[in-house]
Amino acid sequence: MDFKTSLNNIFESLLTKEPLFKNKDALRHTYTPDELPHREREIRQLASIIVPALKGQTPSNILIYGKSGTGKTIVSKFLCQELEKTGRNLGMPISTVYLNCEVTDTQYRILANLAKHFGQNVPFTGWPTDKVYHAFKDEVDRKKQSILIILDEIDKLVGKKGDNIIYNLTRINSELSNAKVSIIGISNDLKFKDFLDSRVLSSLSAEDVVFRPYNAKELEDILNQRAELAFVEGVCDEYVIPLCAALAAREHGDARKALDLLRVSGEVAEREGVELITEEHVRLANEKIERDTTMEAIRTLPTQSKVLLYATVLLEERGTKMITTGEVYDIYKRLCKSVSLDVLTQRRISDLISELDTLGILSSKVVSKGRYGRTKEIRIEVLPAGIRTVLTEDMRLRKLTDIRLPQTQLL
Repeated sequence: MDFKTSLNNIFESLLTKEPLFKNKDALRHTYTPDELPHREREIRQLASIIVPALKGQTPSNILIYGKSGTGKTIVSKFLCQELEKTGRNLGMPISTVYLNCEVTDTQYRILANLAKHFGQNVPFTGWPTDKVYHAFKDEVDRKKQSILIILDEIDKLVGKKGDNIIYNLTRINSELSNAKVSIIGISNDLKFKDFLDSRVLSSLSAEDVVFRPYNAKELEDILNQRAELAFVEGVCDEYVIPLCAALAAREHGDARKALDLLRVSGEVAEREGVELITEEHVRLANEKIERDTTMEAIRTLPTQSKVLLYATVLLEERGTKMITTGEVYDIYKRLCKSVSLDVLTQRRISDLISELDTLGILSSKVVSKGRYGRTKEIRIEVLPAGIRTVLTEDMRLRKLTDIRLPQTQLL
């Protein structure tokens, strides 16, 4: 059998395998189920704040805080769906709009998206911002209605000097005759409000709701609910879901991590062509997720950080037992010269090392050198092969991967 013949009908042969999934989307964090286990208290608290919309009144603005994967977004979307449904039953017009501020990250884009949602044809760029604002305001005020705007990752706006849009949206009710607008802001940063201008903070006047992390038992309940929707019956070993929950509970009770683990475990088992998902598939999935997350983090690093990271790789591959800031800086300078890159100061490089430590790509600790002062002792926490792969994707840095340090002398 030749190569071409062996690949005939390859997709048909894969499709004939017995599937493990019946609805894989149920294991994605964007999926909103009919019930949200272990968030009853938060749902009731939020519902009591936004219920005035059903009485034709203006609900208070809300700021929701909590770590990633604690259910902030899914609960907010769930409640808004229920609010719209109840509003239709009562003949009370209610509209909700969801925007992720990491994607829709400027005042213009937010206003343009809001205007488009309510039927105004606003160009992607080109209009003055105040014209877009008035297009949105005039459109929503055509009829009596309550509007809830969910600004997910609202802290990203403030980081980009976007608190003007928060101020404008909180002040818009004073310019409206028919419509009423309220904001639900979602943030992972508990100190988010510390960065707001005092006039914005005063205008926002929001009620705070904090989402606590899930524990392992709660994550297990969530996974059992989603697994019933996602998998064919009987394809999960009894220890799979408890293991996924336990691993995710170590990451601050992150339901997103738990769902990703269970989904990828099923994908790994399906590719193996087996009929049962086991603990081994979970462990393989955990390794894959961590590897993929780290690689993506390295890809998004600034060029200077990539060069610094590779300098550390070269020292470790040379067998340097205790890698220090000074040694890394020496190699870093030589690498910069080889690719015509500006050399940062050693103090700035020390700051970049701390940033890589925070990301978990490097680990560093300050050690005393006696009368020679103090330095950072550095260890790389990711596989060098992965770093080389990322560098080969960067045309400017690709030639660095051919460099090796001799065992007895520097570059």
